[in-house]
Amino acid sequence: MRLNINAYLSEAMKGDGKSFEEKRGAYLAAAREFLEHFREESKRSHREGEDGISVVQSITAMTDALVTRLFTALSDDLKMHKSGQLALIAVGGYGRRELNPYSDLDLLFLYSGKDSKVVEEAANRLLYFLWDLRLDVGYSVRTIADCIDMAANDITVKTALLDARLLTGSEHLFGELKKVMVTQVLAKRSDSFINEKLEELRKRREKYGSSVYILEPNIKEGEGCLRDLHTAMWVAKIKYKVDEPRELVIKGVLSEEELGMYYSSLSYLWRIRNELHYLAGRKNDQLTFEAQTTIARFFGYEDKGKTLAVEQFMQDFYLHANRVEHFSSLLITKCSQREDSARKILGYFTRRPVGDGFYVMKGELVVPDETVIAKDPVRLIKIFEHAQKQGVALSLATKTLIRNNLELVNDKFRRSKEANASFINILQSEKKVYATLQQMHHLGFLIRFIPEFERIYCKVQHDVYHIYTVDTHTLFAVEEIAKLWRGEHKDTLPLLTQLAMEIDKRWLLLLAVLFHDIGKGGGGGHAEVGAELTKTIARRMGLIKEDSERLQFLVRQHLLLAHIAQRRDLHDERMIIQFARQMEKSENLKMLYLLTYADIKAVGPEVWTEWKALLLQELYEKAFQVLERGDFKLEASGDRVRRVKRTVFDLLVDDYPGQLIKDELQALTTRHLLSYTPEVLSGHVRTLLEMPKKLLVLQMSHEVDRGYTNCTICTYDIPGLFSMITGVMAANGMNILGAQIHTNTNEKVLDILQVNSPQGFVITEESRWARLEADLRQVLEGKVRVGQLVAKRHRPSILTEKAKPTVPARVEIDNEVSSDYTVIDIYAHDKVGLLYSITSTLTRLGLYIGVSKISTKVDQVADVFYVKNIFGQKISEPGKLEEIRKELLAAVDG
Repeated sequence: MRLNINAYLSEAMKGDGKSFEEKRGAYLAAAREFLEHFREESKRSHREGEDGISVVQSITAMTDALVTRLFTALSDDLKMHKSGQLALIAVGGYGRRELNPYSDLDLLFLYSGKDSKVVEEAANRLLYFLWDLRLDVGYSVRTIADCIDMAANDITVKTALLDARLLTGSEHLFGELKKVMVTQVLAKRSDSFINEKLEELRKRREKYGSSVYILEPNIKEGEGCLRDLHTAMWVAKIKYKVDEPRELVIKGVLSEEELGMYYSSLSYLWRIRNELHYLAGRKNDQLTFEAQTTIARFFGYEDKGKTLAVEQFMQDFYLHANRVEHFSSLLITKCSQREDSARKILGYFTRRPVGDGFYVMKGELVVPDETVIAKDPVRLIKIFEHAQKQGVALSLATKTLIRNNLELVNDKFRRSKEANASFINILQSEKKVYATLQQMHHLGFLIRFIPEFERIYCKVQHDVYHIYTVDTHTLFAVEEIAKLWRGEHKDTLPLLTQLAMEIDKRWLLLLAVLFHDIGKGGGGGHAEVGAELTKTIARRMGLIKEDSERLQFLVRQHLLLAHIAQRRDLHDERMIIQFARQMEKSENLKMLYLLTYADIKAVGPEVWTEWKALLLQELYEKAFQVLERGDFKLEASGDRVRRVKRTVFDLLVDDYPGQLIKDELQALTTRHLLSYTPEVLSGHVRTLLEMPKKLLVLQMSHEVDRGYTNCTICTYDIPGLFSMITGVMAANGMNILGAQIHTNTNEKVLDILQVNSPQGFVITEESRWARLEADLRQVLEGKVRVGQLVAKRHRPSILTEKAKPTVPARVEIDNEVSSDYTVIDIYAHDKVGLLYSITSTLTRLGLYIGVSKISTKVDQVADVFYVKNIFGQKISEPGKLEEIRKELLAAVDG
């Protein structure tokens, strides 16, 4: 790309005697034409497959040509070019020649201290001109003394000056700046600078996600992205006093291969960033779901079977990010180590042997004689075991040793009793289980030792519910179990903590956690696929039959407990007994409960809620009671009903006439009577006895610790009542978590709903509840139509702007799970009034809702309705079931 800017500015340059300001309009038009032409050239090259480095270099060269030519014209106009008092310097990313299509330009006007007014004038004229060209320009006007003072106190300034590059102007002045930077700024406190950059890196990871595998990465600031490479190179420049990366090879700090990896990583990330800029038409560094899909197509990825093109692209992206993170850590570690000979000698005498030819020195595990690995490859896994036991890190040389010897981890190694015993020792340890496994994974050892784990390596699930890749999620789940063992949640999760402590074989539970998603690497139900893979792994590891079967059971059933707790009627005793029978033993149930907790908790922030905790614990306790009883038969309900009625009657008889209580108890369904304690039931009867004095009774009980309100609604039954309630709730911005619907034989209805705000908070403002009651009363009295109330409430548009991957809506109908109801599962994309759309459709279809469970996962809902027809029976006619499915799909998609 030839950048002859003078050809564009030739007309504007004519007319000697005229000042720059007089020729400004002509200059501006010519500069715009130049910019437009070469921007399109760069874009065309990029879209035709030019690599990231080439495109970035051409954009930088174009910008250099424009800025220097304009500055020269200004200097001529202001008679500055002869004085040698001013240098125009590119700093930051522009200084590094790293301009993407819409990057900022950072300029330093460096002057000698004389003629400051003229310098300010030149700076202002150039800046306003560049701003008029719609370029994002940051600038500073400083002397060398200013630069030294500011760099000493501001790490951002010091970092920007590290990348300083002369564009035009005084070479002498620029040379002086570089000299004082080396002698006065970089020579002093270089260790302090390195520490500051590492702290900056830590804070950045806190802000942008402390994992390479975050699902919407920031291409500039995210871990394993551009800023990691920049930080490593800044630290190396300070440590080894170099200007260019190539000098690090000459000094023996990097190999040619490592330098090549540095440049190829930059090129790959720049190519993505260039496309992000072109797509947005502005600076943009966020690899959003929408952008990922577009860029995957741009890079030529195509769907393969059930694996989407975007998932393949992101898997490759994470592999690159992992390499970048490893390279950056490697270079930073080299720069952070003090290598003076005195310390080497002292370190030699203070190293402590720990066995297998390994030593601990300066808080790190070292392997002085690297041939011990080739002699006995099992020592590779022993490295991790010893480091964990000693509570020390692996030295840089030890990490490199592991990476260089991964080919020794072959089938013989994997079947070795000693290697597997070492692995189980790591899982059994009281400390650093997660950190050790994560290190094994990071260095590539884990997928060599357990090849099946490679199926989920950097595996992406393209939805907003799963924040991390499958492998990272799995390791986080291991850490959640370890936190229970450390007692970190003993106050908030006492039962789970107790069960975690009671487990006999901790290592077996952790194996189940490690393998629970291992089947996600291909098509089919991942739990079933994972169980089959686990059988192979268990055989290879030499597990006894009982342990192997339990491991397969946990992997096969790892979704079951969460599914039933969140999506089935926990008052259905027959279903609880069926679930307990599937568990077979209470140890299986305990382990499955712990695995389910870890799986949900490790998905992402705020996915584990008090509501989910309550449901899971309720199912665990009910199933545990059945297993302990050892009797899988239903208790005789007649005797229990009579016993419950008698107790409730005794609790109320002092306050109400006996016959009134008996009539109200007689009207309650058997299911209602057996679902609650007598104390709770007596409260329900008190509420029901307030009728017929009132058309509507509304009662609230705020469960602040659990994050919701129990809202009891008592009124007379009318067609579509629950639909009206859900519509009024939606219109008042209230979120329904669950609903227990009780319709009595005397036409009274008692509905108990668990409600919170859409953000997950308890709604305690009395005014909001008063408004809800007033709206509901008006709807029940026929004064207002509920559809109008729902239509008035619109979600703010800002929430709908962000594109999210959406899964097609699904409706599943089950006639087996409940003996009394047809169960309808609905999976859909969340939106305002969705629950009302569903319930009003069910009403229109002539269905009565007995139980409802509402579950929202970020932007997806999974709602369950237990329904009967107008005759109080299940729906079995195929034509009617198909009509229900079609109508509900139309309702959720509409």
